[in-house]
Amino acid sequence: DLNKTKNKMASITVARGMYHAKGIKNILRPLVTRCISRTSRSCNDNMEYGFEMASSRTRFGRGITREVGFDLQSLGISEKVLVVTDAKVASLPSLTKVTEALDQAGVQFEIYKDVHVEPTDASMQHAIDFARKGQYKAFVALGGGSVIDTAKTANLYMCKSDAEFLDFVNAPIGKGIPIEGNLKPLIAIPTTAGTGSETTGVAIFDHIPTGAKTGIRDRALRPSLGIIDPEHTDTCSPQLTAFAGLDVLCHALESYTAVPYHLRGLAPDTPLARPAYQGSNPVADIWSRYALMECASWIRKAVRDGDPHARDRMCLAATAAGVGFGNAGVHMCHAMSYPIASRVSKFHPKGYEEVKKAIVPHGLSVVLTAPEVFRWTADADPERHLQAARWLREDPLPNAKHEDAGDILADSILMFLDEWREFVPNGLSECNYSSDDVPVLVQGTLPQRKVLDVAPKQPNPDHLSEIFEKSMTLF
Repeated sequence: DLNKTKNKMASITVARGMYHAKGIKNILRPLVTRCISRTSRSCNDNMEYGFEMASSRTRFGRGITREVGFDLQSLGISEKVLVVTDAKVASLPSLTKVTEALDQAGVQFEIYKDVHVEPTDASMQHAIDFARKGQYKAFVALGGGSVIDTAKTANLYMCKSDAEFLDFVNAPIGKGIPIEGNLKPLIAIPTTAGTGSETTGVAIFDHIPTGAKTGIRDRALRPSLGIIDPEHTDTCSPQLTAFAGLDVLCHALESYTAVPYHLRGLAPDTPLARPAYQGSNPVADIWSRYALMECASWIRKAVRDGDPHARDRMCLAATAAGVGFGNAGVHMCHAMSYPIASRVSKFHPKGYEEVKKAIVPHGLSVVLTAPEVFRWTADADPERHLQAARWLREDPLPNAKHEDAGDILADSILMFLDEWREFVPNGLSECNYSSDDVPVLVQGTLPQRKVLDVAPKQPNPDHLSEIFEKSMTLF
């Protein structure tokens, strides 16, 4: 009975968003598969049937930052431009390259350099207040993901001057109101090969009142242009290069192994309501595959030697992974990374001496659970997990068995981490977490519905607890 099937599917879709529902995916997938295989239009119309590809326009090349003044002039903007950066980047040649390009084009600008590494709601609000006071015509973000995300947020709330801070923040912490209308032009110039934020409509921050990491996800946040200039990464330390590169690796792995878009759930009421994180799809797969293959070939050389060509290729990988996950989504590694990063109290990694607070850098917080995450998700789609391992190992693995897919992919990730034992901690325990912290880490993961919803399997608190426990030690 199709009506009964549709009602049951609707109930399951609601239940799928509840973290305590066990085995929901195992019920949902067969129903969805049966539904899609039918010829009944009424049934197909209820399930997701499409996906959308959206990304910022990007430009790549060493030294291409010199064109940023022309880009603003071509938009008819020659004044009231806000350059957003942080104190570290402000001390590097990168900022000089941007300001010289703007001066040469006759573009008047101001500089905001108070961005926090791993921004908070408070630091975001400080940037918002600065932008609202200046009422700028355009933004140039120069820095890593923290800088680009802060610029996105400042642009949004400057344009929506009557909005309260939580209006656009993801539920359940915020209201998750869709963004309507256009924002001011934002040109993003990443200085690390990792974030992919120059291509996405995502901005992440720590919400201090709840102790949770959350953010805003809306296509309207996407930068107008991403300028990918590998020269800016030449000053990155081996540690920063590695952690940023591991973020690329996890972006690509998570988007490639995400739930297929047509199995995500019910179709939206309108195309505007289709989530940015849609699940894996044939086009996003192309970008994810490219990013994984580039990581396999170049991340070690970029970290070990700082080789300019390797840095170029990792910049391309970062942008490609950004396009992939910006449309397919990331899932459990990122969901679990948010409480790891926001709850840290003592850990301070090598190479981050200029950061005065305790910090687990984003790429590190993501990869620490990755081996155990993929051991757990592998049985949802063993072939995809094996294929990702083949790309990372640059090995066809002709004798690999599906039942070993999780272990093989986990070991593929650990191969990279093992080479950097000098500065990669041996699991969460070396970041000063213990079994006593697991309940808090689980509670910090559960609200991350936007990313958990595209996991290939839906975890409950017991699953998350087990993964956190097993991630206390990597080697």
